[in-house]
Amino acid sequence: MSQQGSILIVDDEAGPRESLRMILKPIYKIYTAANGKEALALIQKENIDLVTLDLNMPGLSGIDVLKEIKKIKSDVEVIIITGYGTLKNAQQVIRYGAGDFISKPFNVADIIAIISKSFERRNYNLKINNLIQQIKGLRNVGEDQEREPRLGNKVPISS
Repeated sequence: MSQQGSILIVDDEAGPRESLRMILKPIYKIYTAANGKEALALIQKENIDLVTLDLNMPGLSGIDVLKEIKKIKSDVEVIIITGYGTLKNAQQVIRYGAGDFISKPFNVADIIAIISKSFERRNYNLKINNLIQQIKGLRNVGEDQEREPRLGNKVPISS
């Protein structure tokens, strides 16, 4: 199967991080990070499309990492995968731009479906943003043409 995008798996626990890597590796290009600092360095260096992010990590918390990811590259989809799932946490991460929230332990079929839907949402949003930029470009061209003096059918008077 051809690879359909790149995913960064961020989790301080090797077990869940490696499990996700093995599940997703046949479908996606996979990067891993054991903490928030490593994750942010990879986001700046590599072309990452989606991040799975643990909330409870030493150093930078998952919420802090989420905020920084969205500052660096706002079109990256982020899925929170955590063993500390509370309604308050879910509301907070959605507010900061996470696309989904999954509790550990996760179901393999569910995680694959959620990641697939996240890629669909990302591709759709990129297409919309591209169209918006094209429309803005056309509008700018139209404004430039309006500013240029037009002679129309008039013949300049020569002396």
